[in-house]
Amino acid sequence: MKLKYYQIDAFTDKIFSGNPAKVVQLNEWLEDGLLQNIARENSVDATAFFIDKGDNIELRWFTPDLELDLCGHATLATAHALTTILGYAKDRITFNTKSGQLFVYVKNNLYEMNLPERNPIEAELPNFIKESLNKQPTEVLKSRDYILVYENEEDVRNIRIDKNTFDKGNIDPGGVAITAKGNHSDFVSRFFIPQATIFEDPVTGSAHASLTPYWRNVLNKKEMSAIQLSTRKGKLFCTSKEDRVLIAGKAKTYSDGIIRIE
Repeated sequence: MKLKYYQIDAFTDKIFSGNPAKVVQLNEWLEDGLLQNIARENSVDATAFFIDKGDNIELRWFTPDLELDLCGHATLATAHALTTILGYAKDRITFNTKSGQLFVYVKNNLYEMNLPERNPIEAELPNFIKESLNKQPTEVLKSRDYILVYENEEDVRNIRIDKNTFDKGNIDPGGVAITAKGNHSDFVSRFFIPQATIFEDPVTGSAHASLTPYWRNVLNKKEMSAIQLSTRKGKLFCTSKEDRVLIAGKAKTYSDGIIRIE
């Protein structure tokens, strides 16, 4: 069996930055264990598997450890591969996923994802997170992910997490987003996943389905720019729209190749 793949850096206009995803084209769904093994072998934050059904695209996402219910950067990467490599001509791409139908609009050199809003609510911070932090947040909320709010961008940039303590707990399937107002954007964030092969996620589109409604309420703005302050960094453009969140970004193709499975 030979499977074509593309490696795309999402939420950036330069290679070696943003969040890398592998995009694998299938003709039919393979056994889940095989999909998981491919994702583990790929050793990137997420692998997107898709089947082109003509009017819509069936899409699933796997990290090296598990299947996700939503993955923004790998969705954006798939849209980029479809439009720039595979000749998909429509300016709206419809994806059928575990989170329902997702739409990606291609316009002005951006890929704009329409995701379900996940409005976070106040929450208690589990001990395994609290004890792992070198500095405590000013506010704690939760939707799928924990949202830890800090006073300023420097706090987010300089946060240190003791991985051994952090990995004593589990958030299935979410993680921990650390956020604050930005110096050169409306807000900034970093994202960490306990017990994950990749500890800090470079750019997390799905987390902004929760970060966007939070900062909309704080800043009283519906359109915002965001920067994820990982080593690779990424830029996102976020819009709050009723019960949906529009998240836009750019992407660059890094490589393509063949996966060979006996």
